[in-house]
Amino acid sequence: MQSVRFEIPPCPPELVERLRRELGVSDALGQVLVRRALGDPDVARRFLAATDEHPPQAFAGIADAVAMILEHARGGSRITVHGDYDVDGICSTAILVRTLRELGADVDSFIPDRAEGYGLSQATVERLAARGTRLLITADCAITAVEEIEAARELGMAVVVTDHHTPRADGRLPDAPIVHPAVCGYPFDGLCATAVAYKLAQALLGASGGDERRLSRDLDLVALATVADVVPLLDENRTLLRRGLRALAGTAKPGLRALMAVAGVDPSRIGEREIGFALAPRLNAAGRLYRADAGLELLLTEDPARAAQIARELDSANAERRQIERRIRFEAEAQMAELGERDAYVLAAEGWHPGVIGIVASRMVENSGRPVVMVALDGEQGRGSGRSIEGFDLLGGLRACEEHLLRYGGHRAAAGVELERGRLEDFAAALAEHATGALGPEQPATVERVDAVLDGTVLGLELAEELQSLAPFGRENQPVCLMLAEARLSDPRPMGEGRHLRFTVDSAGIKARGVSFGQGSRLPVPEGETVRATFALEVNEWNGIVEPRLRLRHAEPPTTLESAPADTEAAPMRILASAPVDSPPVAAQPEELVLF
Repeated sequence: MQSVRFEIPPCPPELVERLRRELGVSDALGQVLVRRALGDPDVARRFLAATDEHPPQAFAGIADAVAMILEHARGGSRITVHGDYDVDGICSTAILVRTLRELGADVDSFIPDRAEGYGLSQATVERLAARGTRLLITADCAITAVEEIEAARELGMAVVVTDHHTPRADGRLPDAPIVHPAVCGYPFDGLCATAVAYKLAQALLGASGGDERRLSRDLDLVALATVADVVPLLDENRTLLRRGLRALAGTAKPGLRALMAVAGVDPSRIGEREIGFALAPRLNAAGRLYRADAGLELLLTEDPARAAQIARELDSANAERRQIERRIRFEAEAQMAELGERDAYVLAAEGWHPGVIGIVASRMVENSGRPVVMVALDGEQGRGSGRSIEGFDLLGGLRACEEHLLRYGGHRAAAGVELERGRLEDFAAALAEHATGALGPEQPATVERVDAVLDGTVLGLELAEELQSLAPFGRENQPVCLMLAEARLSDPRPMGEGRHLRFTVDSAGIKARGVSFGQGSRLPVPEGETVRATFALEVNEWNGIVEPRLRLRHAEPPTTLESAPADTEAAPMRILASAPVDSPPVAAQPEELVLF
């Protein structure tokens, strides 16, 4: 198991007291804010309010994109929105198609399948030109498609690029109007492609005299993509996601309502977890196994009966995807065991589905604590998906090995590759060698960053609800991690066929119920002995009962406590027994109801 260490940042008491006095927050929330660099009351107030928003005009050059699009829309030209086959790609496509329809444009869409590969291809450019497209708008792709966009222009098409991915290493950009948060100097460069499309739609409606208020109805799509694309939940993303969750709860889109129905999601309780673990996988399923057109049609249809039919198809595809994923994972685990210890893994086989290997790569990274690239071989070529760990730039690793690759792209944490079968072993060796140099001799540890050090007297429903003011949670705004410096775990009781555990937590004379999901039926530390443990404090709702819930994150055996400093600003400490930081949430069942 990958090693884990606690990291407890400094927390000057005077800063906590100032937040308590000026914002009226508890000591616990004050600790969290200070340790998350939000100790200034004005900064903390703005973060908690989630009101950061920037105008579309903050994109340098967006006026050129708007002018070109409106010219073609008013002139009756055929406009094609070219998206991608994941949630962000189909949601950004849907927003642009809906907006252009409202402007009276002659608009259609194109979503490639995984066999065609990610992004804009030369073959697609020729196909669109032949069928009459005169303006091509890309969504969630094409910032690196310099040659393809040049070919499109030579074939008589105008092009507008909307994207958020990393540009080419050589610095070349497409010769076309671009709407891209990093390239265009936008005040916040962490937007997903759907948020970029939303901003472009705002600018289009504003310039044409359209009803910009209508766009608030598409914030449900922005929320879906913001969570699914795992962008940082800071700055404007917090604002868009909070507003988007409210829009999703009351959405009038038949497709989204049908999707929530088949996924068993209550619209009134929709949150980032429901998107990440119920809605997004189903929207992604068609693109992973077949074609993403079904997902796009679901988002655009106004027919409830058709929406229900598509939602059922996506639910079935998602179930099939999970079966395929389990098979590939077993095979990948066997390969990894045979290879032994490496600083980066390249795993490959015939018959692996290219639409599923990225998910499996994430699981393999969790198990090994190493970067993993999974390659689906087909004849003499292979297509792969890679996932990385904190501290290793996967895209940089692929650049270092590019002599062995046909194509590659992505970012630090996730990337895709195409290569010839004959170069597979050379690529695997080169990536492992690069990882060894980049990571150094010590195995990287998962860091458990502690937000507040408390005792059991404050861990109730009031604090659980107060901590929700920091939501939505996700990348760069993780769920709050609370440490009990002295606690005892006892009375373990298996649940969920032994996959999960509930137990009693005793701290400062207060007994509470705790849970551990996905880590088996045994406590990770000796029962009844004093330990340090970290938890997420959650609001659990079941059958109309609302209660707090302590979900175990990590526990430190008592043997490491003897030499550990007791103050709350101690140096990081090695953890010998732990559970993964981000164990997937499990839907509450009757036997999982945890009461204080």
